[in-house]
Amino acid sequence: MRILSIHLKNIKSHRDTELTFSAGINVLSGPNGVGKSTVFEAIGYALFGVDARDFVSNVDRFLSIGTKKGEIAVTFSTDANETWRVTRTVGTPTKWLLAKAQGGAFEVEEHARLEETEARIAELLGLANGRPLADQFKLVIGPFQNEFLGPFVIKQPTKRQEAFDEILGIDAWRKTFKNTSALLSTVQEKVKLLAVEIEGKENQLAVLPEREEDLAKVKTDSETLGKSHAAQTETLQKVEKSLAELDGQEKRIAALQADIQILANRITDGEGKIRDQKQRVGEAEKAGKVLEQTRPGKEAYEKAEATLVALRGKEQQRREVEKEVALLEKEAQRLTQAVEHEQKEIEGEGRRITNDEAALAKSRKELQPDKKVAELAARLTDLRNEVNRLRSDRGLLEGRRAALLEGQEKLGEGMCPFFKEPCQNVAGTTPQDVFTARIADLDRQMHVIAETLGKLSVDVAAAEEAEKELAAITVRNQELEKQATTLADRRTRNQERAGKLKRLVEQHSEAAARVKKRKDDLQLFAGLDAETEAATEERGRFQADRDAYHAHEKDALDLDNRRQTLEKMVRLLDDLQKQLDGKKDELARLQETYQHDRHREARGEKDRLVAEVASLLQNIENLEKDRLRLEGEIGKLKVLKKEIDRKLAEKTSYEQKEKLVKFLRNQVFKNVSAQLSERFREEISLRADRIYRTIAEADEELVWGENYQIVLRDMADGAVRERSDDQLSGGQTMSAVVALRLALLQTIGARIAFFDEPTSNLDASRRENLATAFRAIDVGREEVTEHWYDQLFLISHDVAFTEITDQMIQLGE
Repeated sequence: MRILSIHLKNIKSHRDTELTFSAGINVLSGPNGVGKSTVFEAIGYALFGVDARDFVSNVDRFLSIGTKKGEIAVTFSTDANETWRVTRTVGTPTKWLLAKAQGGAFEVEEHARLEETEARIAELLGLANGRPLADQFKLVIGPFQNEFLGPFVIKQPTKRQEAFDEILGIDAWRKTFKNTSALLSTVQEKVKLLAVEIEGKENQLAVLPEREEDLAKVKTDSETLGKSHAAQTETLQKVEKSLAELDGQEKRIAALQADIQILANRITDGEGKIRDQKQRVGEAEKAGKVLEQTRPGKEAYEKAEATLVALRGKEQQRREVEKEVALLEKEAQRLTQAVEHEQKEIEGEGRRITNDEAALAKSRKELQPDKKVAELAARLTDLRNEVNRLRSDRGLLEGRRAALLEGQEKLGEGMCPFFKEPCQNVAGTTPQDVFTARIADLDRQMHVIAETLGKLSVDVAAAEEAEKELAAITVRNQELEKQATTLADRRTRNQERAGKLKRLVEQHSEAAARVKKRKDDLQLFAGLDAETEAATEERGRFQADRDAYHAHEKDALDLDNRRQTLEKMVRLLDDLQKQLDGKKDELARLQETYQHDRHREARGEKDRLVAEVASLLQNIENLEKDRLRLEGEIGKLKVLKKEIDRKLAEKTSYEQKEKLVKFLRNQVFKNVSAQLSERFREEISLRADRIYRTIAEADEELVWGENYQIVLRDMADGAVRERSDDQLSGGQTMSAVVALRLALLQTIGARIAFFDEPTSNLDASRRENLATAFRAIDVGREEVTEHWYDQLFLISHDVAFTEITDQMIQLGE
């Protein structure tokens, strides 16, 4: 198989990195911190299922800073020339997907659990040997940089042996021997417990014959009592039948006596109700006569009442008119006050506006600017321009004067003012004075300019003051214009207010007219109070007749109903009397046939039989409970017997298991781990010795001794010398470890391996030899075309590997 490429996204320092690998040896190089070891860790995580916490203490540290999720994708080919891609995410939730290349795309295989994915990858890699892929990677295929020496330098023999037994996969036999000690003890303890349980259960089973005899006796007694119970039950049924007839006669007599008493009471009550009803009929007849007498007075009362209702309506209308007159007078008064107030306000506001306009005109007249001030302010710009021109001219004159002074000084020293070097033309002669007159002329011109500037400065200051005065007058005029606008607005609003006053006066006139009209309407109700008083007196004269009529009206109208009710009550009383006579005749007949003494004897006989039947039934129930109890106990004892048989079989089975465990521990587990260890060490020692000789170029034999100790043998003074542990140099130890690591890889059949800085602690010669060994691992220095490996991955800064590598991958560029 071969790893084709890897893609890392948000993994440590790799934000988005994709690397392609070749067959053979691939060397990763670059400065520290660029993520070389991270590439190996990513392959271990994605392809071999190593837990991220095996690389970092916290899974978050396996991600790039600031990210919450990462992804690693490894593409590889198998021995069957199939291309696969395994993808595993970092973060929650974690996904591990395996996909096969199909027609230019990858199709994901469906796996229910992560264990299925791991098993499938192990099958494709040719590492399906029963050991977890992660363990194979961490222990042999790609041990971490700080684990490369790992178990080889462990001092304690026992711990070193346990570590290499785990790497070789034979630790299970030794662990099994240790663990089966507890198993053997458990089996033996189980045999003892079963023996104790069987003995206790057999003691319980001893009462089974006695319980079976008791059950047979209970069944016989139950049958005898059952027959007696049936006979007594039959006799009881006959007695109950005779007693039921006597009970019926007794109940019928009692019922008739009760019915006779009820009918007698109803007849007595009916007679009283008939008397009351006759009285109510008489009262109704009297009430009818009162109605005839009081009907004219009642009608006169109702007529006067109708008149009063009409007069009250007119009185309500009068009150409405009076209320409206009051409201209209109030509104007219309000309008009068409003008119007077508005007239005063409008006249006052008009006077104030006139006064303000006069004051404004006066202020405008006073603000007219002086003509001289205006002319002086107009000259300000010209004056400033003239000052600037004179200052510029003065600056030019000062520059020319400074140049003449410098030329005068240089010429006095014999120096050329232009070339800044000695002047040959004046050498040995006295220089002519050409500067004094020109400097004096410049001084005169500068003096004239200074005097002119002094005068102009005074004029500029006066012009600036004039300009400020004009600006103040302009601002004041603007304020006066605003006041004029405000006065115009006020006059307009006052005129609008005067227009509204006219409408208000018209409203006042209309309100006064409405008041006069409604007062005229009140004259229609002039005699209303007298009419109301007369109608009230008329109604009072007929009040008594009207009250008497209504008091007797209900009784008089109910006369016919009361008469019909009286007739119905008389008929019902006759029917009750007939029923009473019939009940009395039936009672007399029943009393002649009923035998009281015979009834009493039947009741006594029934009570005796009921007691006997109940006693027999209770005895039968007790026997049935005993039967069920005994059957339950016997059933449990039979179950116990089966359980004893099962326990005996289980005890026999555990005794056989005890013999088997003893045999396996003493004959198999105790010896296999030591034999396998010796066999592996012999095979690996042969391979490692050849590799070591190639790397070290020394006449030394590498032996992987007992308890996996590294031993070097050579000849010293004609005798065999052995060295191990502290007797070896760092380079010798590293060379031996590399040789043993390579031999281990060959032994387990891994065709891919990872080495993180394998040349550390090696001198230059050994590093070159190690590089050659990776190319021709089986036959020393000889080149071959077939190798035991498909791919090797190394992290190294060593130039020795550039000579033998198939691909050099530089990171951090």
